[in-house]
Amino acid sequence: MGKLDGLEPKKVFAFFEELCQIPHGSGNVKAISNYLVEFAKQRRLKYVQDHLYNVILFQPATEGYEKEPTLIIQGHMDMVAVKTPESTKDMTADGLELEVEGDYVCARDTSLGGDDGIALAYGLAILDSEDIPHPALELVFTVDEETGMEGAAGIDCSVLQGRRMLNLDSEEEGIFLSSCAGGMRADCSFRVQRRNVSGQSVKLCISGLWGGHSGCDIHLERGNANLMMARLLYALYQRLPFCLVRMEGGEADNVIPKRCEAEILFTGTFSEEAEKELDLQWNRIREAYGEKEPDCRLSVEKSTKAIEAVTMEDTGKCLQWMVALPNGVCAFAKEPKGLVETSLNMGVCHLSEGAMHCRFCIRSSVDAEKEFVLTKLKAICAMAGAKVETSGDYPGWKYQVHSPFREELVRIYEELFGKAPQVQAIHAGVECGFFAGKIPSLECVSLGPDILDIHTTDEKISISSVERVWKFLLRVLSIHHDSV
Repeated sequence: MGKLDGLEPKKVFAFFEELCQIPHGSGNVKAISNYLVEFAKQRRLKYVQDHLYNVILFQPATEGYEKEPTLIIQGHMDMVAVKTPESTKDMTADGLELEVEGDYVCARDTSLGGDDGIALAYGLAILDSEDIPHPALELVFTVDEETGMEGAAGIDCSVLQGRRMLNLDSEEEGIFLSSCAGGMRADCSFRVQRRNVSGQSVKLCISGLWGGHSGCDIHLERGNANLMMARLLYALYQRLPFCLVRMEGGEADNVIPKRCEAEILFTGTFSEEAEKELDLQWNRIREAYGEKEPDCRLSVEKSTKAIEAVTMEDTGKCLQWMVALPNGVCAFAKEPKGLVETSLNMGVCHLSEGAMHCRFCIRSSVDAEKEFVLTKLKAICAMAGAKVETSGDYPGWKYQVHSPFREELVRIYEELFGKAPQVQAIHAGVECGFFAGKIPSLECVSLGPDILDIHTTDEKISISSVERVWKFLLRVLSIHHDSV
């Protein structure tokens, strides 16, 4: 008995549960890629698996639909694999523990991977059914979307005949995405020296923040645990210098970090004065965020020992560099109003043996502004003697003023549900930009069911929304264009 038995649509949730038992965090996609290939072999479907482990599955049109235009259904097979600090699960080797809570499916102590496991589940359920009428289908499942869209960047699209594409990588039902921001990753590193130091060690942990998606939620101005920690430590250092021992925060560059841990060492003792100063600075930070982060908290643990730590001088320079780094919304778009145009997110910070590393996700719907944000980062790092390396540069997806395919989808949705969907642009990145650049005259729309708190351990997917989107997909597949 599976945890999702009895949920509708049955095949969709059955495949989703099966997929959740295969570890498939970004960079760990071979097993799920091979699963898709085995699925095709068992059903005698034509398939392509490339050297990156991207997979394309082909299914001919059903009887009567041979003359309909080929439809591409696209999603990505990797997930942001994160877990709570208390979880003992190995996200590289263990399956997820699914739970049903009312109208939602979630995973115990881990992210769910509804982004974008539900796209695979929809696609496999369609291919596995014998009673669904449809045109020729090309199901394209890419790898490592969450870490820079490497799969979409490297996939060979010359085998695809379709010029209409449904990307199933959106997380709000009734929203049809038609353009998106481009982005890149920037890895900044500041060299530090260490030495053996004796004194009192203090471990600090900032937790309880909302976190969220660095594209979808960046405009909410939620707290970034990495920068909050840097701000706290720098303010304390200004009054009572110390040596930095350890600092770790965030899970991925495209996730607003909700937790950061640090360890510092005072060459004397963690005095009452230091304790009062720490409380003062933390209260100032909490006051600055107010109702935006009502549950944020700071824990403090003291011990006495000799330890290897960053020199006091380099500690000050490093923290000064971190608080100078930009973060959050840089500019809003003129149209549509309220949409973020340009932003960056310090998703990960990590103090290694010889350097502090800060990893950013940069996004913009304007290529020149994306490059300018990178220029700012490089300028600040150059002044501090730090380095910047970039990777995962991906294009934006330009809005098509006239799109018969999009207009058809809007009409079908309105007929089914009695209301028109919203056609929107998004600040987050989707893979449509790569495919639009590789396939001439491609029309594409991105949509999906309601998924809340993606990329976090609170992620959950709406059961009723999954069913409604399934009904919509079946209606789209069944359309005869000579009768429209």
